[in-house]
Amino acid sequence: MNMIWRNSISCLRLGKVPHRYQSGYHPVAPLGSRILTDPAKVFEHNMWDHMQWSKEEETAARKKVKENSAVRVLLEEQVKYEREASKYWDTFYKIHKNKFFKDRNWLLREFPEILPVDQKPEEKARESSWDLVNTSATNCFSRMHCPTMPEEKNHCKKSSGSSEGQSKTESDFSNLDPEKHKKGPMKTGLFPGSNATFRILEVGCGAGNSVFPILNTLQNSPESFLYCCDFASGAVELIKSHSSYRAAQCFAFVHDVCDDGLPYPFPDGILDVILLVFVLSSIHPDRTLFI
Repeated sequence: MNMIWRNSISCLRLGKVPHRYQSGYHPVAPLGSRILTDPAKVFEHNMWDHMQWSKEEETAARKKVKENSAVRVLLEEQVKYEREASKYWDTFYKIHKNKFFKDRNWLLREFPEILPVDQKPEEKARESSWDLVNTSATNCFSRMHCPTMPEEKNHCKKSSGSSEGQSKTESDFSNLDPEKHKKGPMKTGLFPGSNATFRILEVGCGAGNSVFPILNTLQNSPESFLYCCDFASGAVELIKSHSSYRAAQCFAFVHDVCDDGLPYPFPDGILDVILLVFVLSSIHPDRTLFI
């Protein structure tokens, strides 16, 4: 479980992250140390570690798997759904808009390394209800190499720290033609987020359930910039039309990460963090070779 979660949130340029993006901050109860001993506290965390199923639960799960496997999608339909996946996701977003999934407000609490270290918490995190175990073994690979960050702020005031020049520069890219960036990568210095010192990319952003919790926190960090992409154009439009979308600090664009021939609207090697939340499980294993 831990490995799946950590692989879903990846960092670029491992081992080359500048020292200023590293800190000793960790969540109150790090992954690997969350042991449910009191059933009454089951909702205290987003997830628990080392859970063991009872024989009854395992039997029920196997029954459900068998029922689910009894009906299979025809091979020709599998090919169709794979080939036209973006169309079906567009239909999904036309129906559900941004009401289907909940915002991942837990994301920055579980993975504070997503954000630059200059963020300061407004209040200390709650003390855990149990003594924390030694976390040196559980601070896995990404914590050793990725930037770490204090807990997400739930209530941020709009920041006036971004300069007028930067806001104007980023706004100039808000209406970029997505067809133009397919022709080739942008020149260095002429791309969205070119003035930023810390850059995040979320792949498979959907309707913005990770984007807006991150953007709300980045309001007080004007030197940070968030890119987000999805292969469903309807999802990208939902993000760009959201009241919290700020072109001065975010650039949403249509992109199929499995198409290795498509360039990105920024130069290579500039990203500090890449997010793929519930993305790899939605891609056919044969196509993950391009990621």
